[in-house]
Amino acid sequence: MFTIEHDFDATVITLVDEAPPGTRPLNEDVVILNFDDRVVIEQMEPGGDGVSRIVLTMEQLNELRLALNLPEGNYRLAPP
Repeated sequence: MFTIEHDFDATVITLVDEAPPGTRPLNEDVVILNFDDRVVIEQMEPGGDGVSRIVLTMEQLNELRLALNLPEGNYRLAPP
């Protein structure tokens, strides 16, 4: 399950872990904040002591998107 909310300066996507009961422990929700110039991915740490945060530039996000569909190897995108 996921939700999408539009805030003033960001679109917020929340991914909710939904495993069938008893199959595995559930993970904390993943929150993705999409700004004009970056994407921030957040998830509560397992003990609830803090939040892990990853910040990606739009270029890094594009490379990640492309990498999901490529075979193993080293790649460099040509400059625009």
